[in-house]
Amino acid sequence: MNIAFLYNVRHSYPDPKDPRTLRQVDFDDPKTTRLQIKHLRGLGFSVFPIEADEKAYLKLYRLRSRIDLAFNVSEGMHGNDREAQIPAMLEMLGVPYTGSTPLTQALILNKAKTKEFLLKNGVSTLPFHVFEPENIDKEIKLKYPLIVKPVSEGSSAGISNNSVVNNWKELVRQVMFIWKTFKGRSLAEAYLEGREFSVAMLGNPPKVLPILESDHSMLPKKYLPFDSLEVKWFFETETSGEHLKCPADISAKLKKKIEDICYGLWRVLGIRDWCRIDIRCDSRENPYVLEVNSPPGIIPPEHDTASYFPMISRAYGLDYDKMLLAIIKTAAKRYGIKM
Repeated sequence: MNIAFLYNVRHSYPDPKDPRTLRQVDFDDPKTTRLQIKHLRGLGFSVFPIEADEKAYLKLYRLRSRIDLAFNVSEGMHGNDREAQIPAMLEMLGVPYTGSTPLTQALILNKAKTKEFLLKNGVSTLPFHVFEPENIDKEIKLKYPLIVKPVSEGSSAGISNNSVVNNWKELVRQVMFIWKTFKGRSLAEAYLEGREFSVAMLGNPPKVLPILESDHSMLPKKYLPFDSLEVKWFFETETSGEHLKCPADISAKLKKKIEDICYGLWRVLGIRDWCRIDIRCDSRENPYVLEVNSPPGIIPPEHDTASYFPMISRAYGLDYDKMLLAIIKTAAKRYGIKM
């Protein structure tokens, strides 16, 4: 079976003090990409590695008759709808691929639109406000403290201790930082002080895998208790994710609440094959969707044992190779491809 592997490469490690490095936070480093390709070849697939840059369409066009399935972990290159770029190319060329459609991918990357869809369909997520840099509303219906995020970024890009704001002056500061760094809008919602979970889903119909909790009580005092850029890219790497608990120690009641939310989200957004959902609770353990990761990161464990989706898969009984194979088989079955 011939697999086209679509990816983006990051060439500098994220540094919260250097905004230039934050533009490629969602991309994988070169070693991750090399190892992913090695694992796919180790499973017996013939692999065509294709970087999802401006030349990707030309490569896909030349190889289209030889590709049985495209394994897409790309983020796209430019614009707020960039995660739709590779799926749209593959649709145009008639190449089967893993993951969701261009429409779903564009929707998921836009946190505001995702939350609009969820709220209108009764899926638990917080009310929010979107800020334009040229018109920062002083009167908003949300109560401080708030957390301010880029609308169309992932991997905690632009999210740090400074993202939690307690007044309008701090809010303006963060909105302008996001605009200067990403040339994009900002989203603000209530800063919740409860537990935080990550939920991996796999299959059609999907199955919720063991729920992972980020135990923020284990973080050093210099970090606020949420998954900021510093926590995900420095603390997790340095400690091999010692604060990550999978399966999470949660009650059956909370587990069902989270699972019901995730199944509803999957249906409303039209997700296919796989994704990972970030959930945070209030002080009364009411869970709310923060964002959806599609495709989620899948760094091989020999490079980073704290990559969430592979860690959750291991707790479910799937090592890295079995996880890759499960994703491929899930997509192949959807297309009627025999393996």
